[in-house]
Amino acid sequence: MKELLLSGLLATLFIGNINAQYNAVAKQNVITEDVNVEVYDESTQQTRIVKQEREVAADNFGNAEGNQYDLAVDGAFEGQTIAVLHLYTGEGFDFSLPNMALKEKGFSVYRWLNNPPSPEALDSALAKSCQLWIISSSVRKLNEEHAKVIKKYFDSGKGVYIWGDNLPYYADANYIAEYLIGNKMEGNIMGDQTVGLLRDGSKSGIMPNHLITTGLQNIYEGITIATIATHSELTPIIYGSQGNLVTAAYEKEGKRLLIDGGFTRLFIKWDTAGTVRYVKNAAAWLVNYERFGDAVLADEN
Repeated sequence: MKELLLSGLLATLFIGNINAQYNAVAKQNVITEDVNVEVYDESTQQTRIVKQEREVAADNFGNAEGNQYDLAVDGAFEGQTIAVLHLYTGEGFDFSLPNMALKEKGFSVYRWLNNPPSPEALDSALAKSCQLWIISSSVRKLNEEHAKVIKKYFDSGKGVYIWGDNLPYYADANYIAEYLIGNKMEGNIMGDQTVGLLRDGSKSGIMPNHLITTGLQNIYEGITIATIATHSELTPIIYGSQGNLVTAAYEKEGKRLLIDGGFTRLFIKWDTAGTVRYVKNAAAWLVNYERFGDAVLADEN
């Protein structure tokens, strides 16, 4: 069969009700394209054109290859800043890998290393940020005044990503998660596996058809992982290989939050299945375009 024409390649089109900052494949995990192929019919000794649907080219881990299959368009959030309370910096964790990925979508990153700023300085910096990421250490470093600042920010609709890891690396993660949504993580489960899409009857995998999981069929779960507690207002995003909830999303009353028990994904085995795309998708979702509209998008001029 000879390929003649690619048509209906959704990732390059902005159609229907897809928002301008999102690629048209938003919410799709298995991404396909229509291909016109030339087929020779031996019975008639003639060729004819047949349209076939097939999956787009995949990377080595089975995920659609190319930034056009991320949730957000490259550069969509130029001028937006992600504030990061980077309280664990062991094992060479310098945030350089997530920083490079986030830059593709236009984000800049401002970090505090090992210790938080004063509540007043945090409040001032958050006023210039589109979302806050908290990467916990084993010792609590945030106080109630910090928590009040973060809650005010969260209540305003700005996104919060709470990252912990295996026991005991969720001290501030649990403090802030409890303060904001009454939730926590616990435990130390060995992971180090790649999980696929959740399907009927499966106990591990990626939640399909969510904005955050756009373009993902497989994802690396992290090495040793904390388990997110069950919560009626959380949407599971990733279940680990042992059926434990690794990542979950909160979305209520115009507010968005992610809680995650595997921050080692941000610097260990970064180039394995899905991590780069996941980080970009998560940040694009936490911008909360659906609440703030074009105010969070890059100026086209």
